[in-house]
Amino acid sequence: MKRRLALAAVLLLLTATASVPLGLPAPPLIVRLAYEIEQRGVVYSWGGGHAAAPGPSKGTCRGYKGRIKPCPAARTRGLDCSGFARWVYALAHGEDVLGPGNTDDHVRKMRRVSKARPGDLVFFGKITKRTVKTHHVGIYLGGGKMMNAPETGAVVRIDEIARKKGFAGYYRF
Repeated sequence: MKRRLALAAVLLLLTATASVPLGLPAPPLIVRLAYEIEQRGVVYSWGGGHAAAPGPSKGTCRGYKGRIKPCPAARTRGLDCSGFARWVYALAHGEDVLGPGNTDDHVRKMRRVSKARPGDLVFFGKITKRTVKTHHVGIYLGGGKMMNAPETGAVVRIDEIARKKGFAGYYRF
């Protein structure tokens, strides 16, 4: 009887542990932080997130070409795409590693990688050895998706990378 109970216990343990996936890593801190910010419903604001310290701030109407007129950025506290990336990276690294610049400034602080990992930045625009002219950035989540602050009138959200024009590459800090 003891032998049967012991065998049953071993089989139960083997069955239970066999169903647990092994080797699945927890998402990187950058991805976890991006999801936390997404849950807050932070709105897009042209130039938002570029104050002295990273995080939501009022934007600017300087250079604004959005579809909502008149420009709402100067009265909207939120983030633009590079302000979002800046804030997430500052939270993850414990300091403002990307700085207050725009996507062109941020991509210059990174190195291009051929195979993206969750937490890398996805840039859109044109990047060559001589010139950098980007227009958007998002945080790579995996599976062809990114978290980003996409446009005026939207909130920080998840989008398919393939749906955005001008893919320029994946970059890692």
